[in-house]
Amino acid sequence: MAPTVPLICSGTVSRVSSVLNRDVKQFGKKHLFDQREETCWNSDQGSSQWVMLEFPQTVKVSQIQIQFQGGFTCRQGRLEGGRKSETLVKITDFYPEDFNSLQSFPVADVMLDKLKVTFENSTDFFGRIIIYHLRVFGERL
Repeated sequence: MAPTVPLICSGTVSRVSSVLNRDVKQFGKKHLFDQREETCWNSDQGSSQWVMLEFPQTVKVSQIQIQFQGGFTCRQGRLEGGRKSETLVKITDFYPEDFNSLQSFPVADVMLDKLKVTFENSTDFFGRIIIYHLRVFGERL
């Protein structure tokens, strides 16, 4: 079995559903991956928020790690994935706890080029999600 490595790299293209007040400098998607404790992605309000990742090569995902801001997490998350030109298919649901610590969610080794992480049923009354770290682990193929 190959060792798992971080899959998000400089060649990974990311998109997010929204940014609070469109303030990308303070709350933009880049803060999901900058490894800094004091920065975060803060979504705007809405019923369902998401992060889309497109990897520069096919990968096999085995785990995701997310650090939410307590009070701004989701009750249910969904992972979808697919190959470059294919429609996304559901991989699994995950159920985060509403606290500040880094949480890990196993993924049943699936090969993909793009991964969508959807956050549903926010614990925030307005539907906002705040994430300090988003990490994806697995193998590069």
